[in-house]
Amino acid sequence: MTEDPNLAVAQKVLAAQPFSNLLGARLVAFGAGQATLELDIRDDLRQQNGFVHGGVVAYAADNTLTFAAGTLVGARLLTAGFSIDYLRPVNGTLLRAHAQVVRAGRSRVVCRCDLTAVDSEGVETLCAVAQGTIAVPEPAQET
Repeated sequence: MTEDPNLAVAQKVLAAQPFSNLLGARLVAFGAGQATLELDIRDDLRQQNGFVHGGVVAYAADNTLTFAAGTLVGARLLTAGFSIDYLRPVNGTLLRAHAQVVRAGRSRVVCRCDLTAVDSEGVETLCAVAQGTIAVPEPAQET
């Protein structure tokens, strides 16, 4: 994927999100209708069975879907909704979310996201898939 020169700007947007900082999320690719977010798998992100908590996986999907949309329609976006299917538990050293735009309209952008666990050898395993709709709000009207 070709990286957009706006990657640094998008990384600043991510850095302005306190919850993303808490999780240690990193935006590693941004451009041409695609985005990739990564976060290191830590013990404090796991649930009682030792796997990454589903809420962390959903966070990664949500944020990456929105960043992918932002590559085409700008930064002023809101998630309208998304669905996620968990295929297998997430375990390994890294969670990687890669999203791409399916269709970009004026007021809605549809994206899909693959979420993979990466082990210590660099082997990726698909763990979840998500699809979402990102809203492009109307500009504020002057009164």
